[in-house]
Amino acid sequence: MGRERVTEAAERLGLDVELVERPAADSLEGAAALLGLDPSSIVKSLVVARSDGTFLFALVPGDRQIAWAKLRSAVGVNKLRLPSADEALAATGYERGTITPLGSSTAWPVFADERIAGRIAMGAGAHGFSAFVDAAALVTALDATVADISA
Repeated sequence: MGRERVTEAAERLGLDVELVERPAADSLEGAAALLGLDPSSIVKSLVVARSDGTFLFALVPGDRQIAWAKLRSAVGVNKLRLPSADEALAATGYERGTITPLGSSTAWPVFADERIAGRIAMGAGAHGFSAFVDAAALVTALDATVADISA
């Protein structure tokens, strides 16, 4: 079901996305190795909670982490946090490890790290799959805010 939501959302946005099945991975680095990619080419789609009960997506390269001060500045708020797995599922309709803005149950705002470039892999809405997409096309299709949000 999650993969279908990703595919349908990509079609609606006119975005070329390739879903690739892969063996289960125990880490982002493991997934990168299985896909023959550098970890920086895998983009983590992190759902982030605001203090008002709303959420946003932060897209960061796999070899980097959210820089909280930078993200707060880009969003224009004083407090942000990572939600629990249950909160993330409720906010997006996707389990951790499968989260993507594409087909999310709610179209939360997207903040993309400025280092994301080229052909990237990201969550595909289901375990054991990765979605390959052009980073620039993704940012445009999602109307993402591009900023320096990682360290």
